[in-house]
Amino acid sequence: MKVSQRYERMVRQTQAEARIPALSVAVHRADRPLWTFQVGEGVDASSQFRMGSITKTFTCVLVLQCRDEGLLDLDDQIARHLPVKAHGELTIGRMLSHLSGLQREPFGDVWDTMQAPDLEGLLTQLDRAEQVLRPGLRFHYSNLAIALLGHLVGRLRGGTWAEVLQDRILDPFGLSDTAVTPERPVTGYQVDAYSDYAHPEPPADFGAVGPAAQLWSTAADLARWGAFLADPREMDPNGTVLSASTVDEMRVPQVVTEDVLWARGVGLGLILHPQAGAERVVHVGHDGAMPGFLAAAYGRVGGAGTPRALGVASVGSSGTAGEICELPHDLLAAAVEHDPADIAPWVPGPPAPAQFRSVLGRWWGEGFEYVFSWRDGALHARAAEAAAKRPPAVFAPVDGASDVFRTVSGREAGELLRLTRDADGVVVRLHWATYRFTRGQETFDGYRF
Repeated sequence: MKVSQRYERMVRQTQAEARIPALSVAVHRADRPLWTFQVGEGVDASSQFRMGSITKTFTCVLVLQCRDEGLLDLDDQIARHLPVKAHGELTIGRMLSHLSGLQREPFGDVWDTMQAPDLEGLLTQLDRAEQVLRPGLRFHYSNLAIALLGHLVGRLRGGTWAEVLQDRILDPFGLSDTAVTPERPVTGYQVDAYSDYAHPEPPADFGAVGPAAQLWSTAADLARWGAFLADPREMDPNGTVLSASTVDEMRVPQVVTEDVLWARGVGLGLILHPQAGAERVVHVGHDGAMPGFLAAAYGRVGGAGTPRALGVASVGSSGTAGEICELPHDLLAAAVEHDPADIAPWVPGPPAPAQFRSVLGRWWGEGFEYVFSWRDGALHARAAEAAAKRPPAVFAPVDGASDVFRTVSGREAGELLRLTRDADGVVVRLHWATYRFTRGQETFDGYRF
C-alpha cells in the first residue's frame, strides 16, 4: 500500500468511526510534496475550521518576539506592560506556561452566555477573577492568562493583537488561510451520542479572549505551523518570524501537566508529547477546541528516520470527537514508519584544526571515561558508555579567550571547557564545568591507577 493510501485510509477510518461531519488533514515534510485530504460534505482543502487553542501558540510567539527585541523580559510582572487592576504581580513567563495560578476563564459564565467581554470589560472585571493556585505551584490551564498576554503585545506594538498577529506572523510566514474572521468557514457541530444527528453550534466571536482561541485556519496552514515549531531552521532559516534558538527555548519543558503521570508537559506556550516506545522523540504543538470544532497541530522532533520539518494537522467539525486530536500523532508515527527520511551518504570532511588535535580521544573525569571528537565543524564530547542515539555535548569557542569553549548543547550546557597545554602546546588536561579531566583515570586527590 502506498503511503498516501495509508494516510487516506487512516483519515477515512477516523471520520467514519468518530462520526465527524467534516475532517481535513495535512502532512508537511521538507522532502515530499504537501499531502492534504478531506472527507465530509462541502469541504475542500481551502475550507477554514476553528483552531481553538492552537491560537495560543501564535500569541506566545508574539510574546517571545517582544522578548527577543528587548521590549520585555519573561520575569517581568504583567503590570509593567499592561494596566491591570489585579494580578499585576504575575510574571509573563509563568503565564506563558500555565503556571500563573490564574483562573481558567474571564469573570462570568462566558460558556453559558457565549458572550465574551471586550478588552475594556476584560480589564475592568479582572479584579473579580480568582487566583486559584499559588503562582508556580503546578500546571493550571488559563485562557485568561494567554488573552492578557495577547493584549500586552498589542499595547507594546501600538496596535491590536489581531493587527500585530497579521503583521508579525501571518503575512511574513505566508499563512494566507489563517484568520481572525474566516472567508470560507465550515459549520461546527455537536454530534448526538445516541443518534446520528449533528446539531450545528452557533458561531461565536470570543472578543478579548481572542488571543487564546479565536483563529480559523486550514489543515495545510497548520501543518506548516507544526513543522515550524519542530524544525524552525528548515521552515524559517532567516529567523523572520522567530529565531531558531528561541523556538528551541519554547520546547524546553517548564512543567508536567499531571503531578504523578509524567506523560505530557508544557513549554513556553507549547504542549510537549514524549512518544512512548520511540527513543528520544517528542511531538510539539497544541490541541484546540471550540463549540463544534476540535483541532490539533504538531511537529515531530528527534528519532531515527524523522524527515526535516515534519508536521501534521487535523481539523474537524465536531466538538465531541477526541479522535481528531489523536490523529496527528498517529500520522506522524506512520510517516516515519512507512516513509522515513532518506539516509544521506557519509562523506569525508575537513580535518580538525591543528590546535585542537591533541584534545581528541579519550579522557577521564569523575571516574568515568569520555570521548572527545571533531564533528560538523565543532568539538563534541560524550560518555564512552552513552547510547549512540544520545546527543553529545557540543562546544563553541569563547570569543577573546584562548583555549576556552562554551558548552552550547547537551551535557553541562552553558558551562565552560578550559584546555591546559604543556610546553610543547599539547593539551594535557581539561576542566569542564570545573571538573578535572585527564588522559588516565585519576582520583580527586590525583592518584593515578
